[in-house]
This record gives sequence, C-alpha cells and structure tokens, in this order.
Amino acid sequence: MTQGFDTTAIHAGSDADPATGARQVPIYQTTAYAFRDADHAAKLFNLQEVGYIYSRLTNPTVAALQTKVAALEGGAGAVCCSSGHAAQIMALFPLMGPGKNIVASTRLYGGTVTQFGQTIKRFGWSAKFVDLDDPEAVKAAIDDDTRAIFAESISNPGGYVTDIPAIAAIADAAGIPLIIDNTLATPYLCRPIEQGATLVVHSLTKYMTGNGTVTGGVVVDSGKFDWSANDKFPSLSQPEPAYHGLTFHETFGPAAFTFHSIAVGLRDLGMTMNPQGAHYTLMGIETLGLRMPRHVENAQKVAEWLENDPRVTSVTYAGLASSPWNATAKRLYPKGAGALFTFSVKGGYEAAVKLVDALDLFSHVANLGDARSLVIHSASTTHRQLTEEQQRAAGAAPEVVRLSIGIEDVGDLIADLDQALAKATA
Repeated sequence: MTQGFDTTAIHAGSDADPATGARQVPIYQTTAYAFRDADHAAKLFNLQEVGYIYSRLTNPTVAALQTKVAALEGGAGAVCCSSGHAAQIMALFPLMGPGKNIVASTRLYGGTVTQFGQTIKRFGWSAKFVDLDDPEAVKAAIDDDTRAIFAESISNPGGYVTDIPAIAAIADAAGIPLIIDNTLATPYLCRPIEQGATLVVHSLTKYMTGNGTVTGGVVVDSGKFDWSANDKFPSLSQPEPAYHGLTFHETFGPAAFTFHSIAVGLRDLGMTMNPQGAHYTLMGIETLGLRMPRHVENAQKVAEWLENDPRVTSVTYAGLASSPWNATAKRLYPKGAGALFTFSVKGGYEAAVKLVDALDLFSHVANLGDARSLVIHSASTTHRQLTEEQQRAAGAAPEVVRLSIGIEDVGDLIADLDQALAKATA
C-alpha cells in the first residue's frame, strides 16, 4: 500500500521492538552480536545470510534509519555513515579506481569542492568541475574514465536548483550513474530518484535531523542501474576476492550497491554511524513533513524582504520570480526551493562581516538546516580555502552572506536583519 510522506516518515523502519515491545526504536548500544552457532556465524561472514555481526558494519538502530530514509527517497536500499562527507566518499568508493574521474557541478559546498578537487587525488581519482546549466559542457567533460556525475539538488550556499532530469539524461547516455546530494531539499521537496538519479546522498546532520545535535550521512541506492552493462564498475560486476569470488550485482541484483557499501565500504573504510546519532535522526525525521513547509514559507518571506531592501544588491533564492532558476524550481521543486540562500550586502566584504556580527537571533555557526536560523560569511569560513574565482563560481563571493532560515516567527527574523543591515551599512 502506498503511504503518504508523513506516514512513511513516522512508520517506515520503526516497528515495535520484537524483543521488548518498545514502540520507539531502541538505541542498540552494543559492539557485537551473539551468533546462534558456528554455522550461523559462517553464513553471515560469507554474505549467505543477512544479520548482525559487528556494529562497524550493521546495527539495528542504524538499520531502522536506513530503511526509513530509503523509503522516503524511493530507493532500494541505503547505508548510513558518520557524516555527509563520509557519504560522498562511500558513494564514490565502489565506482572509482586510480585514474578515474567524476564530473561535478561548480556550485557545490566549499568543503565538497576541496574534497573532490584536492583530497580524492590521494586515491588517484580526480574531478572536473562544470557548470551544469550548460549541458554541452557536461557532455564534453565526460570521457572514457568518467565514472559518475555529481551535483546538489539545491546548492550550498547559493540555493540554486539543479535540473536533475536533464543531467540524468546525459548520465544515462554515457552509461554512468548520477549522484545527487539532496541535503538541502530533503525528500520532502525533491525525490531525485524519481527524476533519474542513480544514487542520493545526504548530510543527515542538517534538515533530516533538524536540531543540530548529531553528524551523520547516508547513501541511498535507486536499485535501477545496470552495473554489469559494461566493464566500468568491476567492484560490482566482477568477482570479489575477499568473498571467494562472489559477484555483487549477480548475487544481490538491485541491492548490489547497498550490500557492497556495507560488506566492503564500511568494513574497510570504517566510517560508521553511531546508534545514538541514528536515534536522534530517527526522531528528527518524524517531524520533517511539518518543519520543511515552515522553513520554506519563512525563507520566501525573508528573501522577498531582502530583495526589496536598498541596502542589499542581490538575493539568490530560486523561489523569487526574478531568479534565473525560478522556472526550474517551479517545475521540479513545486513544494518550494528550500530555506538556504545568499544575499550580497552593499559595502562588500567589510559590510558582510559587520552584518554577521550584528545579528542577534541568527546564530553564527558552520551549520545549516537547524530549527534555528543560522548565518555565516562563506568567503571567510566554509569557502575560505578556495580562490576568489572559485568562491564566486560557488556563489560565495566576498560580499555574500549565507542564511539558513529556521522556523521562528518570521517577523522577528526580518527585524533582526533590519537592525543588522543598519549597523553594517551605516
């Protein structure tokens, strides 16, 4: 039976505990799990039976969260890990090898630009950064060694929206997966798999948990990609020596990527989510469908107010009629364009910094997606490691301030911005 979003958010993966009847998913704070006998243990280690071995790999609390997020995204399976950054590496790990590359959007979170532009080089991987609003440039960037396209559904920090179906068509024609970071949209505003994405990643730290208490990440697999269509993905289509020649795609079908990410990715990379963090996220997701409409409603009102203020030179919110991405947002993100965007302050870098320091209600933190409204000056913090050219390409120019709009009374948020702008531009 097809269920509504809120019903799924509350019930998927969250059955009563069979051992105790506990209605909320318990925190299974355990390292290991007792085997029934030696044969049971051998079958688990040979991937002949599904169960719990060791909490680096699998844990019942984390498993409940994986089931819930996969259901919300319409995926075949999901793997949780320690952070959103960990989820990005987990997504790439089964796909990549030395000398292989990805095509990535220029409009990505600054830490992701650094991870893809610098850190993954240590694995022998590389990234080509392309403006995904230019389909011909995307096609031209793909070569025989390209193994994925990576983009954010709604970009951080600018709040630009991605035309996922258009990029998915390019990925399909090239025979490679499209990976979409859906952190800012959440499955409430966008379900990338329905628009053609192969894999979806989240920083669960943000809106999915919604209260700024934990870090976590997840990779959701659509289950729709044919990993054996060519020889580009040997980790999934060829025999795995560590499991006596087992072939993941042949053995597990639509669940191949998920099983590989647990049996090899978590086993060897160890980027495990802790059960208490999973518990907080499970509780946060229960109210996701209530929180996101308020986030979006407040963001729309704040963005409109800022756009009409003479002390502001520009606002990037895709929900504004003036935005170049407004038509795409209305077509693909009909419930709203999220609650993160930037605006440029008259007076440049100095005025932007003064504004941040003058705000009272907005918390100055390196986070987003909290119930509280948050602010940061990206050029001096999250995007500090980038060149000014890269900062501008990512929507984090020196005069730009990023806002993550919370669920407070919107009039109070506007009043706080008003007084801060007065001090910053005096």
